[in-house]
Amino acid sequence: MHPHTDGLAGRGGRPDNVAMNSITERLRLRVNGEAMDIEAGQTLAGLITQLGLDTRKVAVERNREIVPRSTYGAVVLTARDEIEIVHFIGGG
Repeated sequence: MHPHTDGLAGRGGRPDNVAMNSITERLRLRVNGEAMDIEAGQTLAGLITQLGLDTRKVAVERNREIVPRSTYGAVVLTARDEIEIVHFIGGG
């Protein structure tokens, strides 16, 4: 084996290509006015869940347009999206 061609595998580590694949692309967007980094490819439903909210109890605006609740799972977030989430709290 040649040390310069076998990556980390020759030293007991992972091959170079495995290490490269473990890097996850991140995107920056704004949620309720605050910058937030999320994983590339994340859906609106995933973001709502990540924030600990119930998708049935929120209303969402994306880039100043209301997003229908039925599409939360299909809406893939992109860099520089501006998301506003209103959480409904019951009580009386």
